[in-house]
Amino acid sequence: MTDIEKAQDATTQQAGPGKEERSQAMACHLLALIGFVIPFGNLVGPLIMWVVKKDESSFVDDQGKEAVNFNITILIAFFVSFLLTFVVIGAILMPIIGLFWLVMTIIAGLKANEGVTYRYPLTLRLIN
Repeated sequence: MTDIEKAQDATTQQAGPGKEERSQAMACHLLALIGFVIPFGNLVGPLIMWVVKKDESSFVDDQGKEAVNFNITILIAFFVSFLLTFVVIGAILMPIIGLFWLVMTIIAGLKANEGVTYRYPLTLRLIN
């Protein structure tokens, strides 16, 4: 890498992610909404996007991992809530978890589109 290329690379890193990177990172988060149509789509959508694009951009890699981790956490929470439906509390928790998932997914997509490194609250970081 020449000195000019290094300087350009440093300049683009300081400026933050480009428009395409931000759009791809946003897609990593918002593809989870496929879960409304396809069973386990909330995990499969972000996982496919992350696996395909992780080598192209560190921002997309970071946000893709975050989206996958969050959706794994939500699936675990739904499973536990389903088990708790037998003692009624799960029936109360499931809609709360669903609303939390929807709101946090939309917020994360918007933040990623702004170029902000977003971290979901209450998320197990299983993929590093």
